[in-house]
Amino acid sequence: MLGAVLSEAQQYRAARAQKYWQLMRNGVSNAEACRLLGMHRRTGTQLRQASNFQIPPITAPAVTAGRYLDARERLRIADLLRLGHSMRRIAVELGRHASTIKRELDRHRDAQGVYLPRTADHDARLQRARPKVHKLAANTRLRTLVQRKLNRFWSPDEICGWMKKTYPDDQTMRLCPETIYRALLLREDHGLHQRYATKLRTGRRIRKTRWRTRIGQGSRIRNMTMIGQRPAEAETRLEAGHWEGDLIVGVGSVSAMMTLRERKTQYGIIVNLPLDHTAASVTAAAISAFAKLPTHLKRTLTWDQGVEMASHEELTKKTGVPVYFAERSSPWQRGANENFNGLARQYFPKGTNLAVHSVEHVSHVMRELNERPRKTLDYDTPAARFKAEHTGQAPALR
Repeated sequence: MLGAVLSEAQQYRAARAQKYWQLMRNGVSNAEACRLLGMHRRTGTQLRQASNFQIPPITAPAVTAGRYLDARERLRIADLLRLGHSMRRIAVELGRHASTIKRELDRHRDAQGVYLPRTADHDARLQRARPKVHKLAANTRLRTLVQRKLNRFWSPDEICGWMKKTYPDDQTMRLCPETIYRALLLREDHGLHQRYATKLRTGRRIRKTRWRTRIGQGSRIRNMTMIGQRPAEAETRLEAGHWEGDLIVGVGSVSAMMTLRERKTQYGIIVNLPLDHTAASVTAAAISAFAKLPTHLKRTLTWDQGVEMASHEELTKKTGVPVYFAERSSPWQRGANENFNGLARQYFPKGTNLAVHSVEHVSHVMRELNERPRKTLDYDTPAARFKAEHTGQAPALR
């Protein structure tokens, strides 16, 4: 609708009302204003009642109709185009930015380059209509691929980054991680069944704020070297061989697994500890893991202040790897390892017995995790990056 057309009587009454209020602004009484305009006093009283006996302020007409172009502005654009005006001059006439006019013409010109204002207004209203069909609901191929990757415990960010790298020229195979999260965690039908929410790292069907932090004092470890004394190269991730470690514990704190993660390549190692996680067991597992690595991949190890690392001096003596300790209740100082623990928990959930997993199964999970693309690696895999570092053929930094 391009706007209501007033009848002659309506136009006359509107013009008379404007003159009436102008006389009132000049200090003329209601009776005198009605006499000068040739109307009954009751008509003037009705006008005053309609405005709550307040003289309406003088308002300048709006230059534009708001955020979006309206039908009247589109008609003016068409008229000015026929007069040969440039887009910048049209923008000045309408009080709009020149880029607004350019986008309007780019979107709504037909194949012959003709701009039709009524068609443009109709199409614009349809384009602004909400809600739109969700991308995962409309694209069966895309939805199937996302579901397959979710079944392999890939995160939404890994899925989106992998698709961008695998289908660089296919825009229909692009989406952002938030699209997947909203499809999984909102009740509306966005194309993914909520059962796939259990494939996320948290396993939750709702979002939960991260407000909890670890507390407690615990036992002290002797002769600790704190993280502040760790070489700067470990922080920059420009040099391979700097590791972070921790334990994930099973039900009843009986069984456990030791996890190690290299900071530069994001490569992770998991060692099952089915019987106990004493300092002796953890130290022996770490020595065994580091024994398979070349010297240039054994530079530092960062751990929290858990008592399982009480024999850190023996570990350093046997492997040559100095151990540095993070501050208490500061898991972000070992962010790479905390992230890896979260990935591992998808396969080894909390509250379960970790002793039931065989060595072969743990090795399979470790291989699965190291063959998943990582955003921090430009969606390369940790396994590929670690292999390149192991052979001394690391790719150049981009």
